[in-house]
Amino acid sequence: MTIAGVDGCKAGWIAVIRNDAGTYAQVFGSFAELLAAMPDDTVVSVDMPIGLPDFTTKGGRGPEALVRPLLGQRQSSVFSIPSRAAVHAEAAAFTDIEAWYAAHRRSSDVAMQTSEPPRGVSIQAFGIFSKIREIDALMIARPQLRGRVIESHPEVAFWRLNGGQAMGLPKKIKGSVNPAGMAERKTLLARCGHERSFLDQAPPRGAATDDFLDACAMMLIAERHRRGETVSFPSPPGRDSHGIPVAIWV
Repeated sequence: MTIAGVDGCKAGWIAVIRNDAGTYAQVFGSFAELLAAMPDDTVVSVDMPIGLPDFTTKGGRGPEALVRPLLGQRQSSVFSIPSRAAVHAEAAAFTDIEAWYAAHRRSSDVAMQTSEPPRGVSIQAFGIFSKIREIDALMIARPQLRGRVIESHPEVAFWRLNGGQAMGLPKKIKGSVNPAGMAERKTLLARCGHERSFLDQAPPRGAATDDFLDACAMMLIAERHRRGETVSFPSPPGRDSHGIPVAIWV
């Protein structure tokens, strides 16, 4: 049995992996590399949108609109995902910061044309578009992944692990890690199946501490999903134009 919880990080993707030999964390440069390193039946829960709309309305995709009310003050962590056309509008590598901002503006223009009411792309969302495209391409090309690679979300996962109560403290304040919020999450993760010594270790090179803890939460969701204990928002999941399931699982 192998399960993995995954989050995006500066160096690519951080995975917290559990198998019969134990639990460990590893950073991978690409999502395809991550999948190739694990058995073909590995259940993977990832903090990244899976399944993209052709057109969006207020609140983003259905999953985002459904989970925000659960999170109270933490609901700003769930941002709206624009259309597939907007996500894929600018796929080239950026040579400098001006090129990055120009690409953001072009993606926003496409998003405005494929939403009602018209809505551009936030800087936060644009920052992960390359990772969304990575997973989207794999899910289109390899339909067999759709039953075992699921989308989750850390704050919604913490809500579920905490008995339907949102975390009381933020992970970050004005972009900086909030030690009290991290400690609150470590305590919950230790209560739900992680060794405290594992949680207290430094994350692998290329990943930040909050990425590591989010991947730990994703791993617990993957574990529950393998046992058939997760729920989806919406239930049942929707489907995008490629037949990819669209849901946040926790």
